[in-house]
Amino acid sequence: MLGLLVALLALGLAVFALLDGWYLLRLPCAVLRARLLQPRVRDLLAEQRFAGRVLPSDLDLLLHMNNARYLREADFARVAHLTRCGVLGALRGLRAHTVLAASCARYRRALRLLEPFEVRTRLLGWDGRAFYLEARFVSLRDGFVCALLRFRQHLLGTSPERVVQQLCQRRVESPELPADLQHWISYNEASSQLLRMESGLSDVTKDQ
Repeated sequence: MLGLLVALLALGLAVFALLDGWYLLRLPCAVLRARLLQPRVRDLLAEQRFAGRVLPSDLDLLLHMNNARYLREADFARVAHLTRCGVLGALRGLRAHTVLAASCARYRRALRLLEPFEVRTRLLGWDGRAFYLEARFVSLRDGFVCALLRFRQHLLGTSPERVVQQLCQRRVESPELPADLQHWISYNEASSQLLRMESGLSDVTKDQ
Protein backbone atom coordinates (compact mmCIF):
# COMPACT_ATOMS: atom_id res chain seq x y z
CA MET A 1 0.00 0.00 0.00
CA LEU A 2 2.79 2.37 0.92
CA GLY A 3 4.55 1.55 -2.33
CA LEU A 4 1.40 2.42 -4.29
CA LEU A 5 1.07 5.77 -2.52
CA VAL A 6 4.72 6.57 -3.22
CA ALA A 7 4.24 5.66 -6.88
CA LEU A 8 1.14 7.86 -7.17
CA LEU A 9 2.94 10.73 -5.47
CA ALA A 10 5.89 10.34 -7.82
CA LEU A 11 3.53 10.26 -10.80
CA GLY A 12 1.79 13.42 -9.61
CA LEU A 13 5.09 15.21 -9.11
CA ALA A 14 6.25 14.11 -12.56
CA VAL A 15 3.06 15.47 -14.15
CA PHE A 16 3.49 18.85 -12.50
CA ALA A 17 7.24 18.94 -13.17
CA LEU A 18 7.15 17.88 -16.83
CA LEU A 19 3.73 19.21 -17.84
CA ASP A 20 1.69 22.29 -16.99
CA GLY A 21 -0.29 20.38 -14.39
CA TRP A 22 -2.42 23.23 -13.06
CA TYR A 23 -3.44 24.25 -16.56
CA LEU A 24 -4.39 20.69 -17.50
CA LEU A 25 -6.42 20.46 -14.30
CA ARG A 26 -8.12 23.86 -14.37
CA LEU A 27 -9.20 23.83 -18.02
CA PRO A 28 -11.53 20.79 -17.78
CA CYS A 29 -12.73 22.07 -14.40
CA ALA A 30 -13.71 25.37 -16.05
CA VAL A 31 -15.65 23.46 -18.72
CA LEU A 32 -17.42 21.22 -16.19
CA ARG A 33 -18.31 24.16 -13.96
CA ALA A 34 -19.74 26.10 -16.90
CA ARG A 35 -21.70 23.09 -18.14
CA LEU A 36 -23.02 21.69 -14.86
CA LEU A 37 -23.09 24.48 -12.29
CA GLN A 38 -23.82 27.64 -14.25
CA PRO A 39 -26.94 28.54 -16.24
CA ARG A 40 -26.94 28.44 -20.03
CA VAL A 41 -26.49 31.84 -21.69
CA ARG A 42 -28.84 32.19 -24.65
CA ASP A 43 -27.56 35.57 -25.84
CA LEU A 44 -24.39 34.94 -27.86
CA LEU A 45 -23.31 38.56 -27.48
CA ALA A 46 -23.84 38.74 -23.71
CA GLU A 47 -20.82 39.47 -21.53
CA GLN A 48 -19.80 36.68 -19.16
CA ARG A 49 -17.67 37.04 -16.04
CA PHE A 50 -14.97 34.71 -14.74
CA ALA A 51 -13.55 35.46 -11.29
CA GLY A 52 -9.89 35.21 -10.38
CA ARG A 53 -7.28 36.31 -7.86
CA VAL A 54 -3.56 36.93 -8.27
CA LEU A 55 -1.65 34.09 -6.58
CA PRO A 56 2.06 33.93 -5.68
CA SER A 57 2.64 31.57 -8.63
CA ASP A 58 1.33 34.29 -10.98
CA LEU A 59 3.96 36.86 -10.02
CA ASP A 60 6.99 38.01 -11.96
CA LEU A 61 10.16 39.59 -10.55
CA LEU A 62 8.35 42.92 -10.16
CA LEU A 63 5.75 41.23 -7.93
CA HIS A 64 2.77 41.71 -10.21
CA MET A 65 0.95 39.24 -12.45
CA ASN A 66 3.23 38.32 -15.33
CA ASN A 67 2.16 38.89 -18.92
CA ALA A 68 1.71 35.21 -19.78
CA ARG A 69 -0.77 34.69 -16.95
CA TYR A 70 -3.25 37.07 -18.57
CA LEU A 71 -3.41 34.84 -21.63
CA ARG A 72 -3.71 31.77 -19.42
CA GLU A 73 -6.59 33.18 -17.35
CA ALA A 74 -8.25 34.39 -20.54
CA ASP A 75 -8.09 30.79 -21.84
CA PHE A 76 -10.14 29.57 -18.88
CA ALA A 77 -12.62 32.42 -19.22
CA ARG A 78 -12.97 31.94 -22.98
CA VAL A 79 -13.59 28.19 -22.81
CA ALA A 80 -16.17 28.76 -20.07
CA HIS A 81 -17.81 31.45 -22.22
CA LEU A 82 -17.99 29.21 -25.30
CA THR A 83 -19.36 26.37 -23.18
CA ARG A 84 -22.13 28.39 -21.52
CA CYS A 85 -23.38 29.97 -24.75
CA GLY A 86 -23.43 26.58 -26.49
CA VAL A 87 -20.73 27.13 -29.11
CA LEU A 88 -18.59 24.17 -28.02
CA GLY A 89 -21.64 21.91 -27.95
CA ALA A 90 -22.67 23.05 -31.43
CA LEU A 91 -19.16 22.35 -32.71
CA ARG A 92 -19.30 18.82 -31.34
CA GLY A 93 -22.65 18.31 -33.04
CA LEU A 94 -21.17 19.49 -36.34
CA ARG A 95 -18.04 17.35 -35.84
CA ALA A 96 -15.92 20.47 -36.00
CA HIS A 97 -13.52 22.15 -33.62
CA THR A 98 -11.86 25.46 -32.93
CA VAL A 99 -8.30 26.68 -32.48
CA LEU A 100 -6.88 30.00 -31.38
CA ALA A 101 -5.42 31.63 -34.49
CA ALA A 102 -4.38 35.05 -33.17
CA SER A 103 -4.39 37.14 -30.03
CA CYS A 104 -3.24 40.54 -28.90
CA ALA A 105 -3.01 42.13 -25.47
CA ARG A 106 -2.85 45.65 -24.13
CA TYR A 107 -1.70 46.05 -20.52
CA ARG A 108 -2.90 49.18 -18.75
CA ARG A 109 -2.17 48.62 -15.05
CA ALA A 110 -0.54 45.82 -13.08
CA LEU A 111 -2.55 43.37 -11.01
CA ARG A 112 -0.89 42.88 -7.61
CA LEU A 113 -0.58 39.91 -5.25
CA LEU A 114 -3.97 38.67 -3.96
CA GLU A 115 -5.82 41.33 -5.93
CA PRO A 116 -9.27 40.03 -7.00
CA PHE A 117 -10.27 40.50 -10.62
CA GLU A 118 -12.81 39.44 -13.21
CA VAL A 119 -12.22 38.39 -16.79
CA ARG A 120 -15.19 39.81 -18.69
CA THR A 121 -15.49 38.00 -22.01
CA ARG A 122 -17.80 38.81 -24.88
CA LEU A 123 -18.23 37.83 -28.50
CA LEU A 124 -17.67 40.82 -30.79
CA GLY A 125 -18.72 39.16 -34.04
CA TRP A 126 -17.60 36.76 -36.74
CA ASP A 127 -16.64 36.44 -40.38
CA GLY A 128 -16.49 33.50 -42.77
CA ARG A 129 -13.79 31.65 -40.83
CA ALA A 130 -13.56 32.80 -37.22
CA PHE A 131 -15.21 34.21 -34.12
CA TYR A 132 -13.71 37.36 -32.58
CA LEU A 133 -13.77 37.70 -28.81
CA GLU A 134 -12.68 40.28 -26.26
CA ALA A 135 -11.53 39.73 -22.68
CA ARG A 136 -11.24 42.56 -20.16
CA PHE A 137 -9.35 42.10 -16.91
CA VAL A 138 -11.20 44.28 -14.42
CA SER A 139 -9.87 44.90 -10.90
CA LEU A 140 -12.58 44.32 -8.31
CA ARG A 141 -10.95 46.88 -6.04
CA ASP A 142 -11.91 49.89 -8.16
CA GLY A 143 -13.36 48.61 -11.46
CA PHE A 144 -10.32 49.66 -13.51
CA VAL A 145 -9.73 47.76 -16.77
CA CYS A 146 -6.18 46.51 -16.20
CA ALA A 147 -5.79 44.68 -19.51
CA LEU A 148 -7.67 44.28 -22.78
CA LEU A 149 -7.21 41.17 -24.93
CA ARG A 150 -8.60 40.27 -28.35
CA PHE A 151 -8.82 36.79 -29.88
CA ARG A 152 -9.43 35.25 -33.29
CA GLN A 153 -11.02 31.84 -32.70
CA HIS A 154 -10.69 29.95 -35.99
CA LEU A 155 -13.13 27.15 -36.84
CA LEU A 156 -12.15 23.92 -38.58
CA GLY A 157 -14.77 21.76 -40.27
CA THR A 158 -17.55 24.35 -40.31
CA SER A 159 -18.20 28.09 -40.39
CA PRO A 160 -19.25 30.57 -37.69
CA GLU A 161 -22.43 31.31 -39.63
CA ARG A 162 -23.45 27.65 -39.50
CA VAL A 163 -22.71 27.41 -35.77
CA VAL A 164 -24.76 30.53 -35.03
CA GLN A 165 -27.59 29.28 -37.23
CA GLN A 166 -27.68 25.99 -35.34
CA LEU A 167 -27.78 27.79 -31.98
CA CYS A 168 -30.38 30.40 -32.96
CA GLN A 169 -32.39 28.20 -35.35
CA ARG A 170 -32.25 30.98 -37.91
CA ARG A 171 -29.72 32.90 -39.94
CA VAL A 172 -28.11 35.71 -37.96
CA GLU A 173 -25.80 38.38 -39.33
CA SER A 174 -22.68 39.31 -37.38
CA PRO A 175 -22.69 42.68 -35.64
CA GLU A 176 -20.45 45.26 -37.25
CA LEU A 177 -16.94 44.72 -35.95
CA PRO A 178 -15.33 47.64 -34.08
CA ALA A 179 -13.00 49.79 -36.15
CA ASP A 180 -9.91 48.92 -34.10
CA LEU A 181 -10.68 45.21 -34.48
CA GLN A 182 -10.98 45.61 -38.25
CA HIS A 183 -7.53 47.23 -38.29
CA TRP A 184 -6.15 44.28 -36.33
CA ILE A 185 -7.74 41.81 -38.77
CA SER A 186 -6.19 43.72 -41.68
CA TYR A 187 -2.81 43.59 -39.94
CA ASN A 188 -3.09 39.81 -39.50
CA GLU A 189 -4.00 39.35 -43.16
CA ALA A 190 -1.09 41.51 -44.30
CA SER A 191 1.27 39.64 -41.99
CA SER A 192 0.08 36.27 -43.32
CA GLN A 193 0.54 37.40 -46.90
CA LEU A 194 4.06 38.64 -46.16
CA LEU A 195 5.03 35.39 -44.45
CA ARG A 196 3.66 33.34 -47.36
CA MET A 197 5.71 35.42 -49.79
CA GLU A 198 8.84 34.99 -47.67
CA SER A 199 8.24 31.23 -47.56
CA GLY A 200 7.59 30.97 -51.29
CA LEU A 201 4.02 29.80 -50.75
CA SER A 202 1.11 30.79 -52.94
CA ASP A 203 -2.03 32.57 -51.76
CA VAL A 204 -3.82 29.23 -52.06
CA THR A 205 -1.93 28.05 -48.97
CA LYS A 206 -3.87 29.68 -46.17
CA ASP A 207 -2.96 29.85 -42.54
CA GLN A 208 -5.52 29.91 -39.78
